[in-house]
Amino acid sequence: MKSDYRDFDATELYCPKCRRAVPVRKRLLLVLAEGDQYDYSCAYCGTSVGDKMDKKKDNLRIPR
Repeated sequence: MKSDYRDFDATELYCPKCRRAVPVRKRLLLVLAEGDQYDYSCAYCGTSVGDKMDKKKDNLRIPR
């Protein structure tokens, strides 16, 4: 069976500093061969509240 949903992005996560669910900002941290790593931070206080690794589907090849 083919999945209708492949990828989700968080819009709200729990912030331990604000002590409630808050809107988040997604920021690219690293570009790696196996995928891109993102950080989610609180829109109010800037505390990091999670991260995500987007796996690349195709193989990354660097031409010589």
